[in-house]
Amino acid sequence: MLISNKGLTALLALTLASAPALAQDANEFYKGKTITIIAGSSAGGGLDLYARLLSRYISRHIPGNPQIIVQDVPGAGSLTAARQLYSIAPKDGTQFGIVLPGALLDPLFNKQDLAAFDPTKFNYLGNGNAETIVCITRRDAPVQSFGDVFKTELVVGGTGPGSSLVDYPVITKSLLNAKIKLISGYKGSREVSLAVQQGEVQGVCGLTWSSAKQQYPDIFKPDGFVKVLVQEDSQPHPELQKLGVPSALSFVKDPVQHTALEVLYSQGIISRPFMLPPNVPADRVALLRKAFTEAFADPELLAEAEKGKLDVKINSGAEVQALVDKLYATPKNVIDILYTAAATNK
Repeated sequence: MLISNKGLTALLALTLASAPALAQDANEFYKGKTITIIAGSSAGGGLDLYARLLSRYISRHIPGNPQIIVQDVPGAGSLTAARQLYSIAPKDGTQFGIVLPGALLDPLFNKQDLAAFDPTKFNYLGNGNAETIVCITRRDAPVQSFGDVFKTELVVGGTGPGSSLVDYPVITKSLLNAKIKLISGYKGSREVSLAVQQGEVQGVCGLTWSSAKQQYPDIFKPDGFVKVLVQEDSQPHPELQKLGVPSALSFVKDPVQHTALEVLYSQGIISRPFMLPPNVPADRVALLRKAFTEAFADPELLAEAEKGKLDVKINSGAEVQALVDKLYATPKNVIDILYTAAATNK
């Protein structure tokens, strides 16, 4: 069909008029909108706490000041939330989420899951806190030092596959021949904490240090209910060093196993990762990354975090993206060690 000169002129005018609107889309898009933060944990868990902390401040850093709500989607060690965010969530920037780092590593060890979702394709906003991971026990447990787990059984609680509360004790048991018995299936870390308090289990491994301090406020007291058994991390934490808590890596003699555990422990660097689904427009990704960084620098957020005993040590979206890409480039022989360790002891 031929277009008249008059029609062509009108079409050109319409195109030119719409160009500024398209260029400003990210700044105008969120006015009157609602953003949902998907938290891959039960209410009161570590992910939920960080999601709600961010939800109270990020809107003021987004043009249009959208409403922010938090939706808890627990299950399968955050894999349920990760898959929902990847496949079901709208790709327009109105939903982003926070999941356990184990959910991001799961497809690395289980190639069939890579077909369901590819963590390298998420758009990472940033990481709310670079964490140290710990294993804690009741003070009345028969295991009183990490050296004891090589001769005395330690019963720990966990959630589901993909969770550090499951993967850490399972892999530690396999690679280090530790006498660890895992009772999994708890809904979240809060439920595991209750099981510890009620004596159903003796401790929990793969727990973030910030969650440990939240759930066990007397953890620093010599007569407190629980004690920190070991740091499951490649970067020792100053608070734990002062307490004389050893690193699990110091018990590893084989260099390949050492490398494998370092890959596992890299989860601590991205323990509170926030991400958008794939295929969100790049300008909205950039806008939300900026808002994320500004929100976590907000003095009011930092004051609330300190009051609530939540550590805040963020990484940028680009840094998280680069680390995930690096993890998925890990040599196969190292991945095979972790995969065998995780698969044969669950």
